[in-house]
Amino acid sequence: MASQSASMPSISSSIQSTPVVNNTSSNTAASKPKPCCVCKDEKSKRDECMLFSKAADPASDCKSTIDQYRSCMAGFGFQI
Repeated sequence: MASQSASMPSISSSIQSTPVVNNTSSNTAASKPKPCCVCKDEKSKRDECMLFSKAADPASDCKSTIDQYRSCMAGFGFQI
């Protein structure tokens, strides 16, 4: 038992000396939202247009809604 108590302080001292997680990455992540959380209205309009388009090429038929979604995402720093 004496050997265990002698090793306990070294364990607790090593735990206390572990470095703190760098907060700069969490600050960057907190300032930039996730892509799924922005431009929800534009995304739903784009999806609805693409899904229910009767055109042979839905992408060309829905170009304006796709462009609106892309410009909205670009405003948040995302490139699509």
